[in-house]
Amino acid sequence: MPRDVLVLGGTGFVGRHVVAKLAAQGHRVVVPTRRRDRAREVVLLPTVTVVEASVSDSRRLAELVARADCVVNLVGILHEQGRETFAAAHVELPRSVVAACKSAGVRRLVHMSALGASADGPSRYQRSKGEAEALVAASGLDWTILRPSVIFGRGDSFLAMFAKLLRLMPVVALAAPNARFQPVWIGDVAHCFAHSVDDARTIGQRYDLCGPQVYTLRELVAYVGRVSGHPRPIVPLGPGLSALQARLLELLPVKLMTRDNLASMSRDNVSDAPFPPVFGIEPRALEAIAPEYLGAASARSRYDEFRAHGGR
Repeated sequence: MPRDVLVLGGTGFVGRHVVAKLAAQGHRVVVPTRRRDRAREVVLLPTVTVVEASVSDSRRLAELVARADCVVNLVGILHEQGRETFAAAHVELPRSVVAACKSAGVRRLVHMSALGASADGPSRYQRSKGEAEALVAASGLDWTILRPSVIFGRGDSFLAMFAKLLRLMPVVALAAPNARFQPVWIGDVAHCFAHSVDDARTIGQRYDLCGPQVYTLRELVAYVGRVSGHPRPIVPLGPGLSALQARLLELLPVKLMTRDNLASMSRDNVSDAPFPPVFGIEPRALEAIAPEYLGAASARSRYDEFRAHGGR
């Protein structure tokens, strides 16, 4: 049955795909955003309503939650900047969401955590995610927690970032080259969130969401270079130089890496568990998806598409 679903973080990379899945299933979706122009990819979807609101305003959040049957929380940050801290995004907001759900009598909460989230994690990011998991699990609500590994797909901030760097740099000095990841496709992640909204079997469960293969960071960067048409020599950095690079990069206006990111990579971002069978899919392989948006032909086709729309 169609439900009223409030999606927090619905204009982000993961959020746009989750909102589209929920709309395709016929749910009535509300997406709050501080700036309506950020919602261009979801505002025209059928059954989706975009409202200008700050979810950090607990009173406004409570109003939005009170109109919902289910809340999906996708809010997360990779880097701290100013008032946007891990504590605010990953701990205080989930605490406010839980309180609003309890006050409004909204039972269903689907929460995005991260693979590696732990109270004793090596990074502030992982510890804040672990604290949020504990809050949600102790809430008494009908919760589901999904823990994806690094997510890839068109518009991602991981493989696409390396593709841009490889086009610009003749050589790549790579921090933490042996860090291990199990990348998962955004389409599979979105499917799992939308499925969880409807499937009571997922209540009270935590699921790791990982792709079918494990890669080192060096293997991933080399693969991106081959697929994008810009293979580059990779110079692996040891722990000391990796820390120095992270310290320097976090000073840039656009943070490519921080010391906290580096700390996260000190623990493998992989899972021994199989992809959860409750979701009824087999995860797509990186090699089946990445060439579609990283390849040179893909870049040219998108440019031609823009030219066509511009009448050129």
